[in-house]
Amino acid sequence: MSVTSLEDAAYPDTRPPLRRTAPSTLAAGALGNALEWYDFAAYGFLAAIFAKNFFPESDAFVGLISAFGIFAASFLMRPIGGVVFGHIGDRLGRRQALFVSAFMMTGSTVAIGLLPTYASIGALAPVLLLLLRLLQGLSIGGEYTTSAIFLAESATPRRRGLIASFAGCGASGGTLLGSLVGAVTAMAMSTDDLIAWGWRIPFLLGILLGGFTLYLRGSAAEDEAAGKMPHGAKPANRPKGELPLILAFRSDGPDMLRAAALNLTLGAGFYLLFVYLTTYMQQVDGLTARLSLQINTISMIVVLVLAPVFAALSDKIGRKPVVCTGLTGLVLFSWPLFRLLDSGDAEQAFLGQLGFAVLVACYAGPIPCVLAEMFRPATRCTAFSLSYNLAIGLAGGTAPMVAVYLVNREQYDMGPAVYLIVIAAISLLAAVTMKERRGVALD
Repeated sequence: MSVTSLEDAAYPDTRPPLRRTAPSTLAAGALGNALEWYDFAAYGFLAAIFAKNFFPESDAFVGLISAFGIFAASFLMRPIGGVVFGHIGDRLGRRQALFVSAFMMTGSTVAIGLLPTYASIGALAPVLLLLLRLLQGLSIGGEYTTSAIFLAESATPRRRGLIASFAGCGASGGTLLGSLVGAVTAMAMSTDDLIAWGWRIPFLLGILLGGFTLYLRGSAAEDEAAGKMPHGAKPANRPKGELPLILAFRSDGPDMLRAAALNLTLGAGFYLLFVYLTTYMQQVDGLTARLSLQINTISMIVVLVLAPVFAALSDKIGRKPVVCTGLTGLVLFSWPLFRLLDSGDAEQAFLGQLGFAVLVACYAGPIPCVLAEMFRPATRCTAFSLSYNLAIGLAGGTAPMVAVYLVNREQYDMGPAVYLIVIAAISLLAAVTMKERRGVALD
């Protein structure tokens, strides 16, 4: 990287304003995330059904643990997927990486819906399920990060934060959609029918969302070939023969560490506050499963609505003030908010999780744009994907287990609050030390 290139990256983008990002571009970037997280939510909701259909029935607990083990195994593939799709995105283009990712996810999701069960083919059934889940983990490892980059590079500088936030909105929307389809499917039929064949419906429906996503991304690729897409969409020049992964470590190592630290709260916060808390409210507060899920769903909708608002605010006043405000709020208010969650009162628990939803939206809304702006074009996909997926795997994959250990084993109901405060403080340190790049040219 030449000194001139480094200096150019530090100056604001003074070119004439470009056209607004087309709705089809927004949809192409966001719908893939919806597809990815739709499947993850549907599988988690139906985990008990998978335990019955794909594992021996001699021990129901072992079957359930095995089903969730296959769910967790997909996390191991995410850093590998980040490297693979980061390489594709940096070498061949963002849209090519997004198209391959969506194709892989659509195929594996529909294939799960067609899988024969343990009763039909024996031990081969869980093996095939594991392989398909690993394939999905590989796919999702590059989906969120590449779509965030795709949206950020397709946006005008003054609207970049808002446009990039739709990558996160797609993920949240897909989670809600997966839970909704799973719940409606379970409500619409008897338990016997759900176990026998109904569980397949959410996965087979994935072909509709996946097919539409592939169509939009194919159209986006045609736009690029015709030269109609905004600046920043094509990969930049790089030293011949040097892999993007090697170049990323050599030129972006410090920022990759900073990005990983910044993402720790994204992983721990999401899986702690919107996955584990439903269990916490049942175990600690004694709320019913139905009520805790309702509170959780409302909170996720709040995040979905407010995240773009805070992202748009970051376009006005800067990324650092908004992100640091959200993280500071999590450091200062996690304890009192968890005290509300620990009260045993449904209304106070709702207020506690609603407070967390606002703080998470404030922090998470601008994050996709922050990370896209942090890296240079030649290594952006690789550096972003690897640092993000390592942090999500480390903090997100372990957060529920840490919380369960602190609450159940150590009998410390406020343990999750302390854990979240520590993680948020680490991310806050990374946010304070990052450079403000609002309005800076991405290419």
